[in-house]
Amino acid sequence: MTGDHLSTIFSALSDPTRRAILARLASGETSVSELARPFSLRAPTITKHLKVLEHAGLVRRSRQAQRRPCRLEAAPLKEVTEWLEQYRQFWTRSMSRLDNYLAAMEPEGKKKHARKKRN
Repeated sequence: MTGDHLSTIFSALSDPTRRAILARLASGETSVSELARPFSLRAPTITKHLKVLEHAGLVRRSRQAQRRPCRLEAAPLKEVTEWLEQYRQFWTRSMSRLDNYLAAMEPEGKKKHARKKRN
């Protein structure tokens, strides 16, 4: 995945309305008017959000007579997850090193604490 494409996906995901649209589409295909219903937005505004999501490859619209159903395209989300995985691994290693460091210091800390109680 190119950096530009990744930026496009993150940009599309940056808006809470677009994230809500994706969450709704995760439960199945639906129309623009059905997507607009839970929001205080009109269909043209939802359509603008859908165009951003389509440009990022996260949504696909088709045509069935008068109806234009929308559906989630999850492949780009998998690519984002794979990109983020390297940072999850970084934090896991960092926390593991911190745990090891604290475990090595623990006996020393307990000894100091025990000496203070005796005095």
